[in-house]
Amino acid sequence: MILQWSVEMPVKAIDKKPAKAGKAAASEKAEGKSTKAPAKKKPNALQQPLQPSPDLAAVVGDGKLTRGEVVSKVWEYIKAGNLQNPDDRREILADDKLRAVFGKDKVTMFEMNKHLARHLQ
Repeated sequence: MILQWSVEMPVKAIDKKPAKAGKAAASEKAEGKSTKAPAKKKPNALQQPLQPSPDLAAVVGDGKLTRGEVVSKVWEYIKAGNLQNPDDRREILADDKLRAVFGKDKVTMFEMNKHLARHLQ
């Protein structure tokens, strides 16, 4: 024997806030006025433009750059100069310019950011 249970849930009435007058809201949007103040977003640490040291500027250029842009430009330099170890592509073989930045002849790509951070202000 199969028993069926039927339970009816009470339906809640949904309160809707009255909308603004259509013409007033439309005219504000048409004029470019927003109803909310725009949120001013402060750039995080990765988005802050930083000045590279003279040693690093020889590789990436003189202007202020974000950390992400610096890393991208260093990788462009590494690939253009074929400075990755052919046996272990994670290892970077420094030339004269990169040796001034890294402080040694070989650096893994994982420790590269640590050395770059020393040259950014």
